[in-house]
Amino acid sequence: MKLLFICTHNRCRSILAEAIANDSGQGLISAYSAGSSPQSQVHPLSLHFLSQTGISTEGLKSQSWDEFENLHPDAVLTLCDSAASEVCPAWFDDTVRVHWGLKDPSVGDASKEQQEDQFLSTIELLQRRIEALLEDGNLHLRGNALGQKLANIAQTVSQ
Repeated sequence: MKLLFICTHNRCRSILAEAIANDSGQGLISAYSAGSSPQSQVHPLSLHFLSQTGISTEGLKSQSWDEFENLHPDAVLTLCDSAASEVCPAWFDDTVRVHWGLKDPSVGDASKEQQEDQFLSTIELLQRRIEALLEDGNLHLRGNALGQKLANIAQTVSQ
């Protein structure tokens, strides 16, 4: 199954989701991430906390969704509210789109300990959502059935 995770800046949540889905999916999921206005680099704490939890950061980079015009993902998952409300490229038209809204762990004036808690909580939530997707039979879903399953996961596996 091919998944494309979208956040406007593609530097934190979508990067976390890409890395976690590829790690947890163990070859059953091919995950990618992108944004409509990507930043020049991935947020350093995204890389730090992924590494700390034993998830590979190799190849992670902030990139435009235009880079994936020929990907044909099974689903596009938006992770930030601004990305969910953006006008998507025409090539998204036939692709299942689901919003898995998450708070941005990199925003705010949090202490070092609070930032760590926020990042680790986001990582843990994404791991639980991906694990729910990996349950028997879900990886064979496509179209509306996949969209319904992904929306259900977002509702039932929450913070």
